[in-house]
Amino acid sequence: MVASLQPVAVETASVERFRPLLGDDYAEILDAIDAARRVLTGRVIWHLNSTARGGGVAELLGSLLAYARGAGVDTRWLTISGNEDFFRVTKRLHNRLHGVPGDGGELGKAEHEIYERTLAAAAVELGNLVRPGDIVYLHDPQTGGLVDAARATGARVIWRCHIGLDRPNELARDAWTFLRGYVQGADAYVFSRRAFAWEGLEEGKLWLIAPSIDAFSPKNQDLEPPAVEGVLARVGIAPGDHEAAIFTRMDGSRGRVDRPAEVDQEGLVPPGVPLVVQVSRWDRLKDPVGVLRCFAEHVRNPDAHLLLAAPSVKEVTDDPEGAEVLEEVRARRAALPEALKERVHLASLPMDDVGENATIVNAIQRRADIVVQKSLAEGFGLTVAEAMWKARPVVASRIGGIQDQIVDGESGVLVDDPADLAAVGAAIDALLGDPDRAEAIGVAARERVRKSFLGSRHLVQYMTLIERMLADK
Repeated sequence: MVASLQPVAVETASVERFRPLLGDDYAEILDAIDAARRVLTGRVIWHLNSTARGGGVAELLGSLLAYARGAGVDTRWLTISGNEDFFRVTKRLHNRLHGVPGDGGELGKAEHEIYERTLAAAAVELGNLVRPGDIVYLHDPQTGGLVDAARATGARVIWRCHIGLDRPNELARDAWTFLRGYVQGADAYVFSRRAFAWEGLEEGKLWLIAPSIDAFSPKNQDLEPPAVEGVLARVGIAPGDHEAAIFTRMDGSRGRVDRPAEVDQEGLVPPGVPLVVQVSRWDRLKDPVGVLRCFAEHVRNPDAHLLLAAPSVKEVTDDPEGAEVLEEVRARRAALPEALKERVHLASLPMDDVGENATIVNAIQRRADIVVQKSLAEGFGLTVAEAMWKARPVVASRIGGIQDQIVDGESGVLVDDPADLAAVGAAIDALLGDPDRAEAIGVAARERVRKSFLGSRHLVQYMTLIERMLADK
């Protein structure tokens, strides 16, 4: 199977809903909308990535593009598809951009041929869709090979890299070398942090834009305690009345959580027990095995439970390692002493309905007493901002964009070395043992997200980028 372009339905959401949250700062949104209408009339903005479900990029696009449409911008979303060989190569690039070897395979001539051959059909299809004057956003390594094809249409092209490394090593530079020739012709490059920007790219084209969350999406909207209880009951994580498992979709219609999770557990999470949660893909860079070991070996609170939750590996098509990682976690859990195993829960979440999945994550984070993000490498880590928005204290690694979100000791707790399981366990225990401090950190975390990491800020920055890029033509 060669790559092709699949359209993704984009909803429409009004930016007016940000007005009460932003107060006087909402005027900046109005200015951005005026600018967008002035320069984008008759143009289409195309976004391309590798999946519509199961990752931070897909979640970001789902909400950001809805608000762009609500502002009157013709925004469209396409995903590329590919065969097993293609995604093995792009996963190899993903891992190396994070500075780790992954499967240890080559990035040589054969891999270039796989990459280019798989993208060739998508390049043809893109040429039939895009018109001169359009804007094409290409996201991450999977789409980098389409830069020249997009430029050949007469469009302006932005390549957005959502991943990177604070201190690049030779593995990261190998990935840069592989990709640089494909992406350097873009009109602009966007990175989440200055440290992530590659050597050898034109400095004048570089933009720094941190990702954001949508406060009103099913992932982050307010859920009353009965709804939280109902959702967790319906998916099979905790007891309760599942009739209350209701949420609001992006278009304002009502939705209901119906599908159960695939759960590994001896019993349900009891009401009222302290709950430590990590929500991430089954990915070695998120280190779910390390989180499990940390909880089992270093968290001293005898009543606490651990929940590791992630999208079902059957639905995350661009990550061939997910099933392997899940089996590693299951094996580690199975080896625990029986009494400890009873306090460890694994949940693979259904992905059939994006809004349903997001609501499940929302409920899990709101039930949590502590949210952990013990990543070994991280581009930005939107799960951190999501938990902070829900006023949950977060214990996380001091890496990548996580350290841009959390002010250590004020809006969360950062651990310098994610491999130091004792330090992570001590940070969790300290917050579990001091509820007043945990609550204060949670309140400060929500305010930090309100000021710096909502989609309204992101939308303004993207509009500014487009306006300036078009003005330079």
